[in-house]
Amino acid sequence: MIVRLSGKLEYVGKGVVHVTVGDLTQELMIPPADITALQPRVGQLVTFFTLEYIEGNASFGQLAPKMVGFLRAQDKEFFDLFTTVKGIGTRKALRALAMPVGQIATAIATKDTRTLTSLPEIGKRTAELLVAELHGKVDDFATGARGAGADSAAPENLRDFQEQAVEVLVKLGERRPEAESWVARACRADPELAEAQKVIQAVYRLKAGTH
Repeated sequence: MIVRLSGKLEYVGKGVVHVTVGDLTQELMIPPADITALQPRVGQLVTFFTLEYIEGNASFGQLAPKMVGFLRAQDKEFFDLFTTVKGIGTRKALRALAMPVGQIATAIATKDTRTLTSLPEIGKRTAELLVAELHGKVDDFATGARGAGADSAAPENLRDFQEQAVEVLVKLGERRPEAESWVARACRADPELAEAQKVIQAVYRLKAGTH
């Protein structure tokens, strides 16, 4: 199973992108909320966090593999949680992500069903189910959930060494949104950083300086 894919962004359409890796071009389905951010990046190297699933009807032999791509690892994690709610399949969940994950998670955390029903595919009953089943489980994804001292703007797309640094920080006890924010801050402070270990050291120097 492919869980991360990096390549040249060739095309951004309505809900899909084409990414070229070597001699192969892969089509990925994407959340509508990411289209605007991706359009100016055509021609650039982009990393997606991916999941694969089979779509179609086995009875008629109409099965096709599909791949979904997310710009942020935590968006994929949220999506996995989102699709545990009864009645929300992959396609429906993807269309519903018409606003940033942080805002959707905040709406669930605050029981804001009005915001949830403004999402495509989400009616009143489904909004109530989202709140009932996910309330208390989405706090780490909610806007404003990052800890004090961390930069609130997480990077849209992590490079490989930055993602490695984030994974280490998470294993050391950081929540992923906070880890990504600290990594972004460290790399902005020192653009020459290019190794995960050095990024981690820079993060802890920054954290020490905030106390």
